[in-house]
Amino acid sequence: MIKLSRQTLANVILALGTVLLIWGTGAMAQPDESPRSLSDIGNDFSDTPPEVVIPETLSPRPTFDPETESARVIVDGIYLFEMADTAQFPAEERAALMNDKLQQAAESPGLERIEVVMRNGLPTLLIDGTHLITVTKSDASLGTGVNPRDQAERWAEQIRQVLRQANQERSDTFLRRAILQVILVVSLACGLHWGIHRLSLYFCGVYPDTRLLEAWRGLIVWLSRIILWSVTIFYVSDLFPTTRQWSYRLRQIITNSITAPILPLDANTYSLVDILILIAFLLGLVVGANRLSQLLRVRVLAVSRLNRSAQDAIATAIKYTLMVMGTVVIFNLWGLDISSLTILAGALSVGIGFGLQDIAKNLGSGLVLLFERPIQVGDFVEVGDSMGTVERIGSRSTLIRTLDRVSIIVPNSRFLESEVINWSHDNPVSRLRLPVGVAYGSNLEDVKEALLEAAQDHPQVLRIPPPRILFSGFGDSSLDFQLLVWCGDPSQQQILRSDLYFGIHEQLKRRAIEIPFPQRDLHLRSGTFFMQQDTSNGTINHESYNHES
Repeated sequence: MIKLSRQTLANVILALGTVLLIWGTGAMAQPDESPRSLSDIGNDFSDTPPEVVIPETLSPRPTFDPETESARVIVDGIYLFEMADTAQFPAEERAALMNDKLQQAAESPGLERIEVVMRNGLPTLLIDGTHLITVTKSDASLGTGVNPRDQAERWAEQIRQVLRQANQERSDTFLRRAILQVILVVSLACGLHWGIHRLSLYFCGVYPDTRLLEAWRGLIVWLSRIILWSVTIFYVSDLFPTTRQWSYRLRQIITNSITAPILPLDANTYSLVDILILIAFLLGLVVGANRLSQLLRVRVLAVSRLNRSAQDAIATAIKYTLMVMGTVVIFNLWGLDISSLTILAGALSVGIGFGLQDIAKNLGSGLVLLFERPIQVGDFVEVGDSMGTVERIGSRSTLIRTLDRVSIIVPNSRFLESEVINWSHDNPVSRLRLPVGVAYGSNLEDVKEALLEAAQDHPQVLRIPPPRILFSGFGDSSLDFQLLVWCGDPSQQQILRSDLYFGIHEQLKRRAIEIPFPQRDLHLRSGTFFMQQDTSNGTINHESYNHES
């Protein structure tokens, strides 16, 4: 119970860090284009028709993205509201003018007076009696105001609040309090940094140390520390006006980088965010197809009368079908024309032909194994020097579990290119040959009876076909026999062979039948051999030896 609570505590800490990071980055602003200088803009920003005369000091309206209909007003890195286009000026220019004036007011000592007056039938914001901006109907449609006058009053109140905040944040009292907060937050972050390390060491002592667990532990620790210090940096940078502006600009640069179009396809262009989202959808499709096929195998196919191999074949076919159909649907929803990917498919074909030919060969072999079924899941096979049971037939490789419970991953192409013994193919019944040798002079009927009795006493030996005894020949040191028995489970061959030899030895011993061992006798037919005894040391000296064959 203690282990579970501590693990839950660790997960809560990581989840809290993620939430804080998302909260800290939630105010990320959308990218704006760099505006031109607007020192000559007049005071009338109304929705007048294009015939209105534009002052000569203004350059013509620049070309910009037609989808951009609004621009943000930012003061000290704080988002206030959005401004819309007018007939004369784009939103970027209007927002840039307002940003400059409000930033100057925020950095100047004292509070500026914000007023709303009516000019030319439209509400206008004044800052210390100087024109700030004219609120149009387009601006009201973007905001919460029902008409330009209400929208102007709302904007005026927001500006007053942000200017009061700017004035307070530049005071000595606020600066001292903010520095104290920075010290406390950084100290807390250092403590959490150390705590994450100690927590990871605790889990190392509780759970068995494996490579996979060690990799996951290192990844979680690394991500936790990144989240921790990211939240700390964002919080500290949000305390001061200057650092808040830098933080906003940095987030703006990052946003520009990941949202800028980098991959044009047909009439559409895709940014890094689009590509990452597409990859996430494809990964989700793969995971979902795998989960669905497993659920189908366990809940539906498992209760059917199909054998295990047929169940795996159906589940695998459904998984790949879902992947292909899902990929086509995702591409269509994403606006990708499948026909436009023919060039990419051609490039992949060339890559497969050269660098990925082994993988392609194994994938093709996997399809052949799946539908032709020379081997099936559950078969007992012999590949090279290894014997085992087929546990899984994948798209690229096959998993074989040996008698020693060792997993062997065999490429699928090997089953089609080399000789494979499938003991379970069609009929799992197989015959074993056990060679047995007895000494010369043994009673052959007693030997036959002993071997048959040893075979018939074992429960795994089939009665039909019955065991047989073959007299295979006269050996150098023994009379050679073969015991032929039939086994219904090929995976038990080694155990059955060992048990039968134990039984044979017991039966032969009971009948006093000798089991010979290799030996060689030397017979001297004729010859002369001279020996001389050395009386000094008691040894015999061999002087000569003659042999006649």
